Amino acid sequence: MGLGELLWDIFPESRQLGGAPANFAYMTNLLGDEGIVASRVGNDDLGEEAKRRLEHLGLGTSCIQFDPTYRTGVVQVEVDAKGQPTFQIAEPVAWDAFEWTSAWQSLAQKADAVCFGSLAQRSPQSRQTIFSFLKTIRPETTRVFDVNLRQVFYTAQILADSAKHADIIKLNNDELPTVVQLLGFPFYDEESAAQWLRHTFHIKLVCITRGAAGSLLVSEYAKHEHPGIRVQVADTVGSGDAFTAALVYHYLRRDSLATMNEAANRMGSWVAGQTGATPARDEARLELIRSPEV
Repeated sequence: MGLGELLWDIFPESRQLGGAPANFAYMTNLLGDEGIVASRVGNDDLGEEAKRRLEHLGLGTSCIQFDPTYRTGVVQVEVDAKGQPTFQIAEPVAWDAFEWTSAWQSLAQKADAVCFGSLAQRSPQSRQTIFSFLKTIRPETTRVFDVNLRQVFYTAQILADSAKHADIIKLNNDELPTVVQLLGFPFYDEESAAQWLRHTFHIKLVCITRGAAGSLLVSEYAKHEHPGIRVQVADTVGSGDAFTAALVYHYLRRDSLATMNEAANRMGSWVAGQTGATPARDEARLELIRSPEV
């Protein structure tokens, strides 16, 4: 399940429902597991439209809260010639005001995996609610910290506390030096930084994505590098969330690092080749992600 921001990405030519937790939940659903979003929208037209869009995507809305005061979150997105996005994220919005409810408590106690990030922790109220959630889940539930550094919406404290609650940390190669230096470790190279994160925070798996150049997975006993999959990039919005969804799908099934990496790169490259973060189901492609040849 995805826990965090739900928002509208406003592109120059269109608007699309987004936010890492919703993208993660949608891709999880496509793979055949039950993807659920826990977030908050405004009691406004965009909030109602978000609810309808989630239902259209096949996602349940029972854990979407409606805020009577704050508006639904929006992000202005500009995409450059290489498909790389920049974001202008509005504040304060509904997902800054999460409430710890009985519905969320029930969800926490039955989830098999929870994916959360740093962005939704920018407000103290939502941050406290996220940690109430993480402290309520079962010991065997997999906790995935998808870092997602955006604008100025992160601190060393947020990063450290989140890492302490994670089994998996996923971040990209641009974020990695920033994260380890903020946490007090000099950055030399990706592998030593990953090993430091793993040792310091008792992480089971560190995942570093490298865009078109693939990814590095580092666990206690092994590491695996993937060279990436060539694709004509439409935009990279949501490709990291798709990567995470496939990674978690295979992690829960105790598959090898090689299988996780192959599937995750396949899923991420597919979304990068599409416009927006929620492409229509492509069953042949999804089957190759569920059972990749490595």
